[in-house]
Amino acid sequence: MRAAIIDEPGSIRVGDVPDPKPGDRQVVLRVGACGICGTDLHIADGHFPPTPYPIVPGHEFAGEIVEVGADVPGGWRVGDRVAVDPSLFCGYCNPCRAGHGNLCANWGATGDTVDGAFAEYVAVPASTCYPLPDHLSFQEGALVEPVSCAVHGVRRVGVEAGERFLVVGAGTMGLIMQQLLQRAGAAVTVVDRNLARLGRAAELGARAVAGDVAELDGERFDAAADCTGAVPAIEAAFDSLRRGGRLLVFGVAPEEARVALSPFRIYNDEITVVGSMAVLHSYGAALDLVAKGMIDTASLLTDTLPLERFPDALSLMRSGSGLKVQVVPGARND
Repeated sequence: MRAAIIDEPGSIRVGDVPDPKPGDRQVVLRVGACGICGTDLHIADGHFPPTPYPIVPGHEFAGEIVEVGADVPGGWRVGDRVAVDPSLFCGYCNPCRAGHGNLCANWGATGDTVDGAFAEYVAVPASTCYPLPDHLSFQEGALVEPVSCAVHGVRRVGVEAGERFLVVGAGTMGLIMQQLLQRAGAAVTVVDRNLARLGRAAELGARAVAGDVAELDGERFDAAADCTGAVPAIEAAFDSLRRGGRLLVFGVAPEEARVALSPFRIYNDEITVVGSMAVLHSYGAALDLVAKGMIDTASLLTDTLPLERFPDALSLMRSGSGLKVQVVPGARND
């Protein structure tokens, strides 16, 4: 089959690899769509430590079951349409036993630590599959994973109706976060230096938009979420908080990055700083939100490329010119 392969950081190609075979309790999917995430850029650049090389990336995906392995639970059949939680938790380490599988000591994820879905076919544990409703496209199904990350993030930081919330970053994740917060009753201000993205945030109901936190005239917020992973953005979000405020570090920064936050303010103003790592018991809830139309998927899906143009898809993601870039293996290579 054809697949996108990152042989080592900076070395990206599309080539032939063996077709996957289902192991025990696994199924093989024909990939319908797979989204590019900021983590994929980190993997391509060698900045995501869990990743081994070579690897076929791709962890935001949906598809159709074409082969079923032995002892598969759940009654899955060839032809079933599914969306897939890429999480691979060991189940026996202390974090897993405490219910924190996303902090698994042996953490893995399809497309991050084992071959993923920027390919014609992918093998996954049947236990990670969720039925994709008939009215959802594979492209919408591939959006469930980023929504599930945002659902976990909102649960981590908490939100109450009437709160003033700052979202820094109006990319796909920031706009999903905005929609979830607004549905919980928060008044959301969105900041991004990409002015085209701010227009999308305004259309989705942002209370206010700005190109920089400095443009907000010193307004203080009950809570803030950084969806960029950029050190200056995290620091600006922290500085925007009122006393008793909460900061969610949601964007993925390089492992070596460091931020300067006032420990006196954390102490004296009782500022809460929390992180949010990937997906945790949130995939099913995210699928339900997407299926019920509670996330505006049409506003997020901006670019679709065929598998053979995977390097171009990465470049498009880097450029910031669109929002969610997806690879559809069956698309024409025009």
